[in-house]
Amino acid sequence: MNIVLINPPHTAIGSRVPDDHLPPLGLLAIGGPLIDSGHQVRLVDAEFGPMPLPALVDEALSGDPDFILIGHSGSTSAHPTSLRIAEMIKVRARQVIVIYGGVFPTYHWRDILAATDVFDFIVRGEGEATATALVEAIEMRQPVASVAGIAYRDDLGRPVATQPAMTLADLDAWRVGWELIDHRRYSYWGGKRAVVMQFSRGCPHLCNYCGQRGFWTRWRHRDPVSFAKEIVWLHREHGVELINLADENPTSSKKAWRAFLDAMIAENVPVLIVGSTRADDIVRDADILHLYRKAGVIRWLLGMENTDEETLSLIRKGGSTKSDREAIRLLRRHGILSMATWVAGFEDETLRDLWRGFRQLIAYDPDQIQALYVTPHRWTPFFRIAADRKVIQKDVRLWDYKHQVLHMTRLKPWVLFFAVKLIEVAVQSRPKALARILFHPDPEQRHSMRWYTKMGRRVWFREVWGFLARDRRVADGPTLAEFWGAPQDAEEESMTVRPPARKPVAPVIEGQRLSESRRLAG
Repeated sequence: MNIVLINPPHTAIGSRVPDDHLPPLGLLAIGGPLIDSGHQVRLVDAEFGPMPLPALVDEALSGDPDFILIGHSGSTSAHPTSLRIAEMIKVRARQVIVIYGGVFPTYHWRDILAATDVFDFIVRGEGEATATALVEAIEMRQPVASVAGIAYRDDLGRPVATQPAMTLADLDAWRVGWELIDHRRYSYWGGKRAVVMQFSRGCPHLCNYCGQRGFWTRWRHRDPVSFAKEIVWLHREHGVELINLADENPTSSKKAWRAFLDAMIAENVPVLIVGSTRADDIVRDADILHLYRKAGVIRWLLGMENTDEETLSLIRKGGSTKSDREAIRLLRRHGILSMATWVAGFEDETLRDLWRGFRQLIAYDPDQIQALYVTPHRWTPFFRIAADRKVIQKDVRLWDYKHQVLHMTRLKPWVLFFAVKLIEVAVQSRPKALARILFHPDPEQRHSMRWYTKMGRRVWFREVWGFLARDRRVADGPTLAEFWGAPQDAEEESMTVRPPARKPVAPVIEGQRLSESRRLAG
């Protein structure tokens, strides 16, 4: 079959400002198994440019594809664009089967299928096995109800879903379709040829705001030696210089992570590694941190979320401000950059809370910070906690963590926004940070900090301009539950770790309010 994978152009500021672009790992991970099953597959990556939607549709429909698969890593904020692309495709080629996948459609499948008929199928959860099985079932004219992990409309037009798919037990059994991209076009870290990879999927921790943990259902990892060899192959065959790990928590198993570090050190290739992990894992690994840097790890993003212990308890982060501070100190001692994520916008925060958070960030002394805003997902336990909060940002394209979306009790949006912008400037321009940017003895670290500072400056001014001139907020919006629907945390796990039953389960009919459907359709 002739299959096209579409990576929609993203509206997030971080996607538009940098000169670097990273390949869409999720689509490549699905493309590999489809190629191995004998299908003709190509990728249309509209992030470059970005590509105008009419040109994107022209490119996608050239060659008369049988299937078009749409997916994006920022699937909530990318949904309106994905929907528009599907609508344009169906206007011109109604016969093309459009399949939609990602975190957002995995959980919002009822709303999406009730609101529009431009998506023929939705893949729920991991897509490698499910998408391949779905294409095969359609090609062989077999009942699609036998395919686990999909949603679609039945003969009466009602949204239905098959039983959840099983998580992939052996991640090494499914290869990434690296041949779908021209590696020369993709870069990161200031022009270094780069790709996105996953050593592991999922996270064993119980942070109640996380939209990824339930999607992956359980934590699993690649074979450490095989993963290292794939990195070496990418370096030698395609000149890849940097690996951006997309894992939520690659260091969960010290044994597995140590085996990967040892394998990378043995291969002795000049590849840099960046990613995110937990501060307490860094503290745990104090005795082997010298191996991190030797294996190529140059920066960790530490998901600290907040500097207030009560807030950390509310969101069940499981860490502590003490371990956060110690992790940054340990990373610096071993020549690894630290980026601290800091989340604002919790309901009862005051200027005094923000001031205390700023002082603690200064005390942490991270090399870089990333300020984000509380962004709840309907399938997480935190959504239930925040369900009665008012929505001030109704444009779903701005639900990208870089825009305030929920009303606060004590701070107006403009006060929170400019407080966060001032905190970013103050933390990034403090004397210690400037000294490292200008005089760090490691030229690689100096290059990376200067690149991040240059990019951050461009994003900062773009965000300020957007807040003042472009973005629109509402004063008295709907509650979070009214905007997105009832809490869905009972369905947080998108897949099952048990083998599916031999006999397919009959699809479950799910109703949905028409008002919600119209709202989702935009």
